[in-house]
Amino acid sequence: MDALFGILPLLLILLFIFSRNLANQQRHAELVNKFSKIQKKRKSRIIAIVHRQEPMGLLGIPMLRYIDLNDAEDVLDAIRKTPPNKPLEFILHTPGGLVLPAVQIARAIKAHPGKKTVFVPHYAMSGGTLIALAADEIVLSQHAVLGPIDPQIGGLPAASVVRVANEKPIQNTDDYTLVLADVGAMAITQLQKIARELLSGTVSENAAVAASEQLSSGRWTHDYPIGYSEAKDIGLNVSNDMPKEIMEMMALFPDTLRRTKSVRYVEDQQHAPASNATTDHRVTLTGYQPQPGSRSYSYGPWNPKELKGPDTREGKRKPFWRRGEE
Repeated sequence: MDALFGILPLLLILLFIFSRNLANQQRHAELVNKFSKIQKKRKSRIIAIVHRQEPMGLLGIPMLRYIDLNDAEDVLDAIRKTPPNKPLEFILHTPGGLVLPAVQIARAIKAHPGKKTVFVPHYAMSGGTLIALAADEIVLSQHAVLGPIDPQIGGLPAASVVRVANEKPIQNTDDYTLVLADVGAMAITQLQKIARELLSGTVSENAAVAASEQLSSGRWTHDYPIGYSEAKDIGLNVSNDMPKEIMEMMALFPDTLRRTKSVRYVEDQQHAPASNATTDHRVTLTGYQPQPGSRSYSYGPWNPKELKGPDTREGKRKPFWRRGEE
């Protein structure tokens, strides 16, 4: 009996892991089906880069995700596997991240021969904005924002460090500040050049120069929100015609760490959904053809008919967001 009680915790842990893996497999199949249907409808390749707080490790310690090299690896792989003539449609929801992977993703988007569109349901700041510049068109929902792409050096705005070094007598400036200013000046010049490169062919040459300078020069704080009207004034090719299905896809990327909602409201009955099945089945995805640690997303084969099994064929089973409507 003592031995049984000794292994009981281990059995419970194994049961928990098994049930969780089984649920993730089922949800992944459902998400592939959802993405495939929307891709088929829009005749495009949809790639979503969504960063939220995620539980990490066994203790579930929350970590705020951002654009990193894992994302670049996954997104570049997805783009390489996209037929040249197929339009690329990106859903961006990110606070930004590292310059290197953001530039890699942006250049891969720019090099794709087909039409490129970036959808921003809520916000795409910093490196997210840099990626958006590579698109033929940036589509912002109402109140969605982009952000400046001015580089940060050692946790400080590069433009501010450069200004301090220029305005303060050199004999009163320490070597570390001077080095930061030198690196910062190079970083600003590099990002301006990259931004012009990404905007080339989408807007006029003069507009590309002006927009790249405004976005990278440090005229705003790094978290300054650039809405639709201001983005248009800057010279970016933006639209506010956000497709309904793109906004609905954000429901597939919930913040699983937020146990209770801090915002509540009651929908008008005539506009309320038939059931709460969608909310019950929302999950955090694990990556493009999911890979451990990946946080960029791309689901669905080029042809939805490639999906196998009765659970993913149309007409055989109600999709998970419609179940419970009988």
